[in-house]
Amino acid sequence: MQSSPSPSRHRVTGSESVGPYTLVRLERGDLDPGVPGQFFMLEAPGRLLPRPFSLCLAPPGELAFLVDPIGPGTQALCRLRAGDAIAVLGPLGNGYRLDVDRPLLVGGGIGIAPLPYLAEQLGGSPPSVLGFRSDEHAEAAALLPGAEIVVDPVLVTELIDPGFDVLACGPEPMLHAVAALCPTAQLAWEAPMACGYGACYGCVVEIDGGLKRLCLEGPVLDATHLEGHVRNQVPDVSRRAVSA
Repeated sequence: MQSSPSPSRHRVTGSESVGPYTLVRLERGDLDPGVPGQFFMLEAPGRLLPRPFSLCLAPPGELAFLVDPIGPGTQALCRLRAGDAIAVLGPLGNGYRLDVDRPLLVGGGIGIAPLPYLAEQLGGSPPSVLGFRSDEHAEAAALLPGAEIVVDPVLVTELIDPGFDVLACGPEPMLHAVAALCPTAQLAWEAPMACGYGACYGCVVEIDGGLKRLCLEGPVLDATHLEGHVRNQVPDVSRRAVSA
């Protein structure tokens, strides 16, 4: 039987707008920041289930998460103010391997979220390329100084030069395109998650011909394992419950 880890409550220290996104800062307490690319389940006030987020920044005493307000849960998180408290569980899943010789960070839209912390853990300023749908969304690039930026209709994959160890996060079509260009890339994927530790099977995907729980096997996966990556169907009630 799958054991259920326990979340802990953490106070909001502040929040700030980053283009259309919100950077929510939490008191770290005894939480370990974990490995870049792992995720945390954050309580969404007024909603039944928590939401999964990768860690964006880990300044002393804090953990910061970049939130895209696309639904009731994420909008509730963006409304949090200093002094509020929410339940947090993590770090969970598998993150990026950091033993790479020539890292290149590749982000698409809200996929920039894990890259600032990843850059820090890689030594501070690895080369980065970012793609956004609009100039407003591209304001988030301020979180990753020195990154090369493109805005739709230019594709971020046009900026990827050969010879790099690619670590990417972004929408699924972008990740498939990156995998086609860079078969050794490490890719961070998204899926609906209700628990974060493998009990609910809401994040099952097909990998290497078998069904895997992305919260346990991923969310960071090697591109070599993703041929035929297909999201498995989960009950409609789960999809509604974890809508953002």
